[in-house]
Amino acid sequence: MSGIGLRAPHIDLLLASRPPVPFVEVHAENHMGEGRAFRTLERVARDYPVSLHGVGLSLGGHERPDPGHLANFAELVRRMEPVLVSEHLAWCRNGDICLNDLMPVCYDSASLEAVVRNVDIVQQAINRRLLIENPSRYLAFSGDDMDESAFLAALTARTGCGILLDVNNVVVSARNTGLDATAYIDALPADSVGEIHLAGHEEEDGLLIDTHGAPVCEAVWALYEQALRRFGSTPTLIERDRNIPDLAELLAEAHRAGEIGAAAAQDLSDAA
Repeated sequence: MSGIGLRAPHIDLLLASRPPVPFVEVHAENHMGEGRAFRTLERVARDYPVSLHGVGLSLGGHERPDPGHLANFAELVRRMEPVLVSEHLAWCRNGDICLNDLMPVCYDSASLEAVVRNVDIVQQAINRRLLIENPSRYLAFSGDDMDESAFLAALTARTGCGILLDVNNVVVSARNTGLDATAYIDALPADSVGEIHLAGHEEEDGLLIDTHGAPVCEAVWALYEQALRRFGSTPTLIERDRNIPDLAELLAEAHRAGEIGAAAAQDLSDAA
């Protein structure tokens, strides 16, 4: 099941042509309230299952989620009844200061306690399982006392949440920080991954930058195949946030993801 991130330039064509997309995903914060964006999402939801992807709950911060923001998020979940709900292992708020970016988390016991508390708060508010996305990392903290896969495994064990595995982010972090991408996939709990994201990145001065502005590259496709062989058939999303291509290009990438998924499923069946 391979969907696409729904972006404004594609909405009219999607509604007019109704291509066979299993689901679409939107950033939750763009559709809160009673405005035009929410009404458009209601129209889309008549034809397609919707996944909600949050970017503003700041789950990785040492503060609790903002009550007003959480209430709006929970209300959107209630009204849309999405097939999946997800957020990031990151923080973006410090008191009254909100950052227009997703900031990295130190993988230590204090951060784990804070994220566990925040995920529990959100899951209680939305009354369902939340998927947590692994970030792109450009450096490692000297205070890290566990690796990212161990942090995520502990988080899922203590909260019952799941993982949104962004395969592109694993490739980016592996190049930038030296982690072993294969070992990373193998270390995640086999039953924890509820969704996979595929996206593109760019390189600058030897550093990989998670831009979501390029097609999925071959290294990401290869790691995606490995992930499917470990986690089995998993809802997969093609993301593009910059350099938005024609809808047909995104649908072609989603089709390729579907073909890889079908081949992996057949291989697992043959091996059983």
